[in-house]
Amino acid sequence: MIKFLIYVAIILTVFAIGYLVRVFELASGLKGNKPHIITEKDNRLNGRIMLTFLVVFFLFVIWNLKSFVPLTLPKSASEHGDDLDWLFNFNMAILFIVFTLTHILLFYFAYKYYGRDNNRATYFPHSNKLEMIWTVIPAIVLAVIIIFGLRAWNKITAKASDDAIVIQLYAKQFDWTARYAGADNKLGDSNYKLITDENALGMDEKDAKGADDIVVRNEFHIPVGKEIEFKLNAREVIHSAFMPHFRAQMNCVPGMTTMLHFTPTVTTEEMRKDPYVIELMKGINEARAKRGEKPEEFNYMLLCNKICGNSHYNMQMTIIVESEADYNKWLSSQKPFFAKK
Repeated sequence: MIKFLIYVAIILTVFAIGYLVRVFELASGLKGNKPHIITEKDNRLNGRIMLTFLVVFFLFVIWNLKSFVPLTLPKSASEHGDDLDWLFNFNMAILFIVFTLTHILLFYFAYKYYGRDNNRATYFPHSNKLEMIWTVIPAIVLAVIIIFGLRAWNKITAKASDDAIVIQLYAKQFDWTARYAGADNKLGDSNYKLITDENALGMDEKDAKGADDIVVRNEFHIPVGKEIEFKLNAREVIHSAFMPHFRAQMNCVPGMTTMLHFTPTVTTEEMRKDPYVIELMKGINEARAKRGEKPEEFNYMLLCNKICGNSHYNMQMTIIVESEADYNKWLSSQKPFFAKK
């Protein structure tokens, strides 16, 4: 009932303001004024308002940067992630410089060249010099961005080293399954025709390479400082393996295998002690406490970055980055998939 009354009050207020404006126009007309004719005084006022808006707008931009930049991702946790962060910051610096200059010019010119009586704009239809400037400069900047981007992309998508740890990430609505290649570091064959409730990946029991393959759910472990090669598959629709803290993402496409690789550089425990992460988790847990939820620790996450269905938001898997010794200890405690049967 209260909401209904608030809506009614808002609607009535809008109508009242409309009628007041109409009354003001009629009163001005009776006094001999012409409210629909824009005067130089009106234009001067608009110019000053534009200049005032420029100042207020950039104060708002600075407040946004101060308030929300600290809520972005912490430092990269992979080797190639540093390159991607540098490339992202480089792009943002260019965009911010252009954004600042264009807005200053836009509102300053609106103030400086407001309409004046007996003053006409110069007719200026064409300039080869100006066209060359605003064509060549953006072309050079874009070329530099593309070159840096291709260099980073080629580094990420290059063939993984022979001693990289091979892990399959298998996506389906709406969860992830990880499969380790085992001691031989080679994944066994799989076929969608072999998929059952017990064999969600369709692994071929007859393939000797898959005899030592290990399948895990909910979370998977990787060692710090070791290159990891991920082979990505999907069952029914396109998913996207997104590991934001490692600056890694690749589509998982039904019927084909896609790949990415990276070397983690920061363990889960080390990242939990990072001052930036501590402050970030403090804010998150304060919000959780207000909702009556339990606090949580920081964890690396594997997410789906494609809207793949109704429960897409819940498609995630914890990633534990640890020392090589702890990783080997955890891996030795896992039984091969076919040994569990």
